[in-house]
Amino acid sequence: MNSLQLFLPCAAGVEDLLAQEVHRLTGLVGDDLMSARGGVFARASWRDCLQLNLHGRLAQRVLVQLSHTPYRNENDLYQAANAVAWENWFGPKQTFKIETTAQHSPLQSLNFATLRIKDAIADRFRAKAGGVRPSIETQWPDVRVFAHLATDELTLYIDTSGEPLFKRGWRIDKGDAPLKETLAAAMLAASGWWNPETGEVSEQPLYDPCCGSGTIPIEAALIAAGMPAGGQRRFGFEKLLPFQPHVWAALQKDAQDAAVARGVEVFGSDVSHRMVDFAQRNAERAGVAERVQLRGGDALQRMPPAEGGVIMLNPPYGERIEVGGVARVAARTPGPARETAQTDDGGDFFPQLASHWKKNYAGWTAWVLTPDMKLPQKMRLKETRRVPMWNGPIECRLFRFDMKAGAFRDAA
Repeated sequence: MNSLQLFLPCAAGVEDLLAQEVHRLTGLVGDDLMSARGGVFARASWRDCLQLNLHGRLAQRVLVQLSHTPYRNENDLYQAANAVAWENWFGPKQTFKIETTAQHSPLQSLNFATLRIKDAIADRFRAKAGGVRPSIETQWPDVRVFAHLATDELTLYIDTSGEPLFKRGWRIDKGDAPLKETLAAAMLAASGWWNPETGEVSEQPLYDPCCGSGTIPIEAALIAAGMPAGGQRRFGFEKLLPFQPHVWAALQKDAQDAAVARGVEVFGSDVSHRMVDFAQRNAERAGVAERVQLRGGDALQRMPPAEGGVIMLNPPYGERIEVGGVARVAARTPGPARETAQTDDGGDFFPQLASHWKKNYAGWTAWVLTPDMKLPQKMRLKETRRVPMWNGPIECRLFRFDMKAGAFRDAA
């Protein structure tokens, strides 16, 4: 277990940041650590695998690659899966699930491909365990197997994370389409507020004026508190045969002992007081209720919570734009409410937000994640940086605006 080939998938646009984080957590360099489209490959130890699950904030999962072979048809898939020593990873009395993805695969049916891989695993266990085989469980399996089909190559992985790593373990209360914690961490890293390669955090206050259920401020507060990302959840590796409870307990204790809290101020507000209540309860479960200050209030009216700092914002867009509005919506419509592109007088939200920032937030730096490539034009602000980033299937840009008095420019 001292030389495993790992793959850590992540959101598109986050690969280099993830590679920096993996380097910090494992010390890997050179050919042992390589960025690829959609993730990072790492040649690491089993201990590194546990560390990456516990501390990693940017990866979606930590997968161990077990096989990489050419194929032409479903029978080749069967042969490849049957040749893997699955019995080294889990037992015949455990349950498992196979998740198959494909890119330019010539095969007609992913379901049939998945079935052949499942048959191969079951048949190997029957041969090795005297006719006993593990059962399929699609909802809460003990073990997850991932299969990826390229044009002519099959890669098989065993998952060590279990639930996706964006599920930190503290979120219960949430609104519609909440931002994933991994993407919130990526925004913090891309902005420079948090350095994934060194672990250092900016001394500047951080403020999210449309915080919803609190994803960005809570993630920022956890980072500032030096608390591991996975400190409040269980992992898939706990049900794998190589797992040693005493090793895992030691790693958890080391993480607690190494935590160094920084005195950074973190703020969040939302037009919906119901969402602020959600965020407050989430912050309490995350253990950072005393480290993040949450308030209700319209983003067009909230005054700066500190003397200069960083604004981090993921405003609703697309299908999310329907979930709420500004103060008038919060007052008249049941259910969670968020800022939208329209204000109660019918004006555009973003130009008014920019005007409010220019007037009251001079000296602040604002970062806005949006799929609207023309947002700077709508806000009549000139961005000083734009970072490509994907929110699931939605291509976005993280725009940076340096707020200065008189920073408006003529709309194009």
